[in-house]
Amino acid sequence: MKIGITGASGFIGSHLLGEFQRRNWPMRILQHQSQIRGDIPCDVVVGDIRDAGAVHEFSEGLDTVFHLAAALGATIISHEDFSRINAEGTKNILEAAREAGVQRVIHFSSAGVLGAVRRGDVAGEDYPTQPKNIYDRTKLKAEQIAGRYAAEGMNVVTVRPGWVYGPGDKRTFKLIKAIARGRFILVTRGDTWQTPIHIDDLVRGALLCAVKGRAGEIYHLAGDQVLEVRKIVDAIALAAGRRFPHLNLPLLPVKFTAQIMEKAFLLFRREAPLTPGKLAFFSQPKPLSIAKAKAELGFTPQMDFGTGIKQVVAWYREQGWL
Repeated sequence: MKIGITGASGFIGSHLLGEFQRRNWPMRILQHQSQIRGDIPCDVVVGDIRDAGAVHEFSEGLDTVFHLAAALGATIISHEDFSRINAEGTKNILEAAREAGVQRVIHFSSAGVLGAVRRGDVAGEDYPTQPKNIYDRTKLKAEQIAGRYAAEGMNVVTVRPGWVYGPGDKRTFKLIKAIARGRFILVTRGDTWQTPIHIDDLVRGALLCAVKGRAGEIYHLAGDQVLEVRKIVDAIALAAGRRFPHLNLPLLPVKFTAQIMEKAFLLFRREAPLTPGKLAFFSQPKPLSIAKAKAELGFTPQMDFGTGIKQVVAWYREQGWL
């Protein structure tokens, strides 16, 4: 089976690439700006998912495509570019895959399309979508495009990961670093629910989607534990050898400050240290039910958060990040 990956230089994509290398599967990547890490043998097509020619060259001869390339929530670009990359770029990938006879596309979406899950609910795949920002709105558009291609007979499966963490993740490292250095104060009471998933479990789940996923379906891939943010922060502090003070800041003034900072930094084309998007983890619950993935894919997360975060903090220390 020849595998294609877009977004292979990212955190999730790089771990998928490593897994396929261990299995000795032939691979091709669509490389935009960042090169992949390490010496991994694979075909490389240099291009952009907005470039139909490059995408068609990338798709030729592939059996399965894992589509992860996207403009991320912190990217400093216009709303139009978010749409061109996340929505229209996904359409380009699917159209090229269909024309090239690719057997299956695994499209990576985001739990952010759900917005804020109501308190006490754990969201299944049919939970109402209410995206809160441009990133999540364009990811929902991409999901809808994938759904249309599936309705036309294409074998497309959509993955919505939970809160992903693991070795090498620069996004979660910011939180871990702040807690480990005692420079973190919890915003809100910390009772927002999230479902963390270790990267190894996510990779296993993605492979199950490629083998067993039903065409046109969405699958939530998350850990077995629904945790309050405070419990997540406490576990990180314990792994880092810190006693986390049970202090918190009220959300509204912090949110107002984040909005002002985001607008001010945009004037200089820079990412603000605090933005409404960065507060979403603490203020917008996204607990995901994985009942469907368990029943249809045989997906069973192997890593509990306490064990997983200890492993991750140890990795950051070994690499000199902490």
